[in-house]
Amino acid sequence: MSEPTIARRLERRIILMTRDADIQNRLQSCIEPPWELMTVTDLEDLGSWNEVLLYRFMLLDLDEVEAFDPLDVIRILRMEYQINLPVFCFGGDEDIRDEMRLSRADRFFTREEMVARLPDFLQQYAW
Repeated sequence: MSEPTIARRLERRIILMTRDADIQNRLQSCIEPPWELMTVTDLEDLGSWNEVLLYRFMLLDLDEVEAFDPLDVIRILRMEYQINLPVFCFGGDEDIRDEMRLSRADRFFTREEMVARLPDFLQQYAW
């Protein structure tokens, strides 16, 4: 396990959870160094909870149901890991959005809105 250092905490990394290559490419096109987009379909691919804690925020595809369950992801983050990492969701219908709200996801966007808003989030979380 790598030690969480100040330098590691200052890295500008984002989690993207999706298998959709189109949205992944569209979001990646908004990102320039020093930002880094890490695309996964399983939180365990990121490492232990203290590794997840080092990311600035998460972009979570609510239309993805075959590779992972978005509700499980938010429950693991909030209840098991007890991490208050900002989670910006995109896609999905009102039912899944309502369930995600109850599980403490932060914001909800259409796919188009997510691509349009990402530059604002990059600026906001550039500290």
